[in-house]
Amino acid sequence: MSIFSLNLLINTISVGLLGVFVCLKNYKNNINRKYALFCFFVTCWSFSYFMWSVSYSKESALFWSHGLIIGAVLIPVSFLHFVYSILYKTESIIRKRIILLSYTIFSIFLLLGFTPIFIRGVASKLSFQFWPKAGMAFYPFIILWFLYCIYAVYLLLVEYKNSVGLKREQIKYVTVGIAIGYLGGATNYFLWFDIPLFPFGNPLIPLSVAFMAYAIVRYRLMDIKVAVTRTGIFIAVYTLVLGLPFAVAVWFKGWFIGSFGANWWMLPLGLMAVLATIGPFIYIYIGRKAEDRLLKEQRRYQDTLKQASVGMTRIRNLRKLLDLIAHIVTKTVHISYAGIYLYNEETEEYVLQVARDKGRTPIAKITSGNPLMAWLTQNREPLIYDEVKLHMQHTPDKTYKDLEENMRLLTASVIIPCFLEDTLLGLFVFGDKISGQIYTPDDLNVFQVLASQAALAIENAQFYEETKEMQEQVAQAEKMATVGTMADGLSHQINNRFYALSLIAGDTIDTIKMTDTSKCAPEIKEMIEQINHALGRIQSNVIQGGEVVKGILKYTRKGEEGFSAITLDQVLDGTLEMVQYKVKLSEIDLVRNYPKDIPNIKGNLVQLEEAFFNFIDNAYDSTVERKTILQEPGYKGRITISAFPKDGKLEIVIEDNGMGIKDDNVKKVFTPFFTTKTSSRRGTGLGLYVIRRIITDTHKGKILFESAYKVGTRFIIELPVAS
Repeated sequence: MSIFSLNLLINTISVGLLGVFVCLKNYKNNINRKYALFCFFVTCWSFSYFMWSVSYSKESALFWSHGLIIGAVLIPVSFLHFVYSILYKTESIIRKRIILLSYTIFSIFLLLGFTPIFIRGVASKLSFQFWPKAGMAFYPFIILWFLYCIYAVYLLLVEYKNSVGLKREQIKYVTVGIAIGYLGGATNYFLWFDIPLFPFGNPLIPLSVAFMAYAIVRYRLMDIKVAVTRTGIFIAVYTLVLGLPFAVAVWFKGWFIGSFGANWWMLPLGLMAVLATIGPFIYIYIGRKAEDRLLKEQRRYQDTLKQASVGMTRIRNLRKLLDLIAHIVTKTVHISYAGIYLYNEETEEYVLQVARDKGRTPIAKITSGNPLMAWLTQNREPLIYDEVKLHMQHTPDKTYKDLEENMRLLTASVIIPCFLEDTLLGLFVFGDKISGQIYTPDDLNVFQVLASQAALAIENAQFYEETKEMQEQVAQAEKMATVGTMADGLSHQINNRFYALSLIAGDTIDTIKMTDTSKCAPEIKEMIEQINHALGRIQSNVIQGGEVVKGILKYTRKGEEGFSAITLDQVLDGTLEMVQYKVKLSEIDLVRNYPKDIPNIKGNLVQLEEAFFNFIDNAYDSTVERKTILQEPGYKGRITISAFPKDGKLEIVIEDNGMGIKDDNVKKVFTPFFTTKTSSRRGTGLGLYVIRRIITDTHKGKILFESAYKVGTRFIIELPVAS
């Protein structure tokens, strides 16, 4: 077997495997099927060509010469059919008729290919012992063959000029691929016209088919300059490894035989072995140097992004961190838009945190139930708009239509998910490159590294801010505890002032009463009456102030009086005395839904009042939040307190129709410093933790919790009854 025959065998195997691979990759796709059909005819041509090249008789060579016509005749029409499937989503009636007519015309040549009209025999040409001789039908066939090839390339070039984005790149690869293939395959026809030129272009054929396979299967294409350069370098090295030993064997065969006898072939074979050994190293070295020159700018900004990703974890301020990420990406990669979305647990939405754009109005929020977020969570890989658009055009899956719509609204050219383990923290939305170039696989890899490092940096910044907030809450709790320990002294001092004011006001009123004002002018009498009225109001407010101080003192004391039999009404009445100074009870309906004869509770009145104070305060905040967020017409907050005896205990149910708590937060409600309050009255997160301690530890009772988001919350409490 000669090197030429070996090359034909390689062509047959490689093209056939590429066709099968692309077909199996997505058999339902029309493009893949048409490409596989094209590969089938190229494979038929290559296999017949191989069998002809290894024939040892005229009869066998002539038979396989007729056989290779099967592939050669149907290659141009199958390629045109493939081009139609790439360029047009549906086939028009005109295009269908063109394809049908083309198959009919070339089928005629196919039939003639088995007659002397097409091939009139074989003859020796150059180093080939049996080369086909062209018949009359061969000449119109070859003209038509080239016209079809030119027409298909023309369609590709026109569409390339009018296309943008990834489809433009896909067409570019197919065009370059077919150009390489046609130039390589055309070298086979020189000897048909008795032009003594060796068919040196055959090694280009599998490269041509590989280019097209890459354009179909891999939408994330490399830079075309790099692809062409790699191909050129590969061809040069491949030619050196296989061509040079073959040329040496042809040119110096006589001298080799005269010098080395029957074993002359070992010299070119040894040369081939040496070149085959060093060939890959030459290819890698030259390829690396060429890519460094071609991708100098791209490598520069990728190195900048990698360096930036390493230093991000040292930034503690979340806003500063996100601004830095957006700034670095837009300035180094030169993109038109960058936006960063982070997940908000309270609203279950991905909220826009930072946006750098040119006159755009970005979408502020993306719901967690959006198909875009579902796709990113499931696939955990970048999403490219042009890629999605191509999928939408060639597959019936509705998912890609939803993805395309969302990315179009976001003005996103590429979306990079930001994961921390299995949690989607957020996403980076990037617009087009200002240069108009596509995002390469290397770009996407760098962006993914950046997103991974950013996830850690974001978590660190969020943890730092939460820790800082928790420290503030602890400090506030300590202040409140200090106020509680100071309550006795403060109440004594405040009551002394109230007592002094009461004495002053009372003495002044008595003085006015004992003074004869009958002889005073009307203006003086009126002034004295106003003063007397004002002093009366002072006395009234002094009494009310004393009650407030008494209530505060009662709330802050630990309840040293111990446990006693108390009624639920006593607990609620005492609670309402204090809670009315914090919440507006007139804005809600407070319903006592229990009979008067329920058993008494064995408990500490002050501690239970503290617990119910927190229940009512939290329920009120929840109703205010629902009213503010949902804005339901006719909505009014309601707190219902029910009670009934159960197994020797009193079960109390406190239920509200407020905002409720999300499922993710249900397990956290009794955790110290956890709070769901979003208003300016944000709490310390100690209330429910203290309540559970009072109910379970101090009173040996039970407390259960149920909540439905946007529906309401229910606390179920069991307390021991007094015997």
